[in-house]
Amino acid sequence: MLLRSMVPRTSNRSILSLSRRLYSTPPTEPLKKKVYSRIPLNSEPLAKPSEKFKKSGPDFEFATWKGLVLTGTVGLGVYLYFKYEKKRIQTSKEADSNRGVNKNTGYGKPLIGGPFQLVDTNNNTFTHKDLEGKWSLVYFGFTHCPDICPEELDQLGEWLKMLDSKGYKDIQSVFITCDPNRDTPEVIKDYLLEFHDGIVGLTGTHEQIKHVCKQYRVYFSTPKDVPKGQDYLVDHSIFFYLMDPQGEFVQALGRQYDGPAGVAKIIDHIDAYNEEVKSGDLLAAKNKRWFDKSALEK
Repeated sequence: MLLRSMVPRTSNRSILSLSRRLYSTPPTEPLKKKVYSRIPLNSEPLAKPSEKFKKSGPDFEFATWKGLVLTGTVGLGVYLYFKYEKKRIQTSKEADSNRGVNKNTGYGKPLIGGPFQLVDTNNNTFTHKDLEGKWSLVYFGFTHCPDICPEELDQLGEWLKMLDSKGYKDIQSVFITCDPNRDTPEVIKDYLLEFHDGIVGLTGTHEQIKHVCKQYRVYFSTPKDVPKGQDYLVDHSIFFYLMDPQGEFVQALGRQYDGPAGVAKIIDHIDAYNEEVKSGDLLAAKNKRWFDKSALEK
């Protein structure tokens, strides 16, 4: 009696409920609605987009790369052209600004340069007219200069060699003394041979040198009457004056244009000038006294 009372009683209804839980199948998901194809009857199924692209892949890829290369080449050419034109226009404007010329009216007075008359190392007359017909680099110095002039003339010699190697051969270099008392034609001739045999040396009377220095805005402090053998100091500017084939001032090249930078600047001005001659836009050409006809043949 005691053992029977300790066993839990389970009704038939509970057993039936438990068996249903254990052996019943999970509820099924609702059926999805069938998607009907839009392919017309009696026709072949359309190829998938990926399969169609794969079939024409090689031809399409070739055409794409060919187009990209062509587009890139044309774009690079247009970019380089506009870059060159921009640089040329800026150089031209810089030259006109240095000349003091108004591009719109064609009028203006040069700020640097003008008429002068001196003698070269062969005692021949040299005037501002001899600067016409070719590009010129004009430098003011003196043979007794201890350091600045030799350095600058060395630089000038290097410029002339570099320009010659790049095809810019017909460039005239001119040395004008600021010390006419001591710098005779013979002294200047021997002095310049130490730097470059193509440099033209010029001298003159005290008044002639004073006048040309004033024309080029060069500081001139040389005393007029100095006893022979007496030493004295000479101050002067240290610029190379770039003059165009009309004998007009283009730009003063200082020490910031040492080496290749100076050569590049000179070439920029020459190329810009020649382009204006070709296009007939050199201040409308009619206001010009002279232009480089050889530029039209290049």
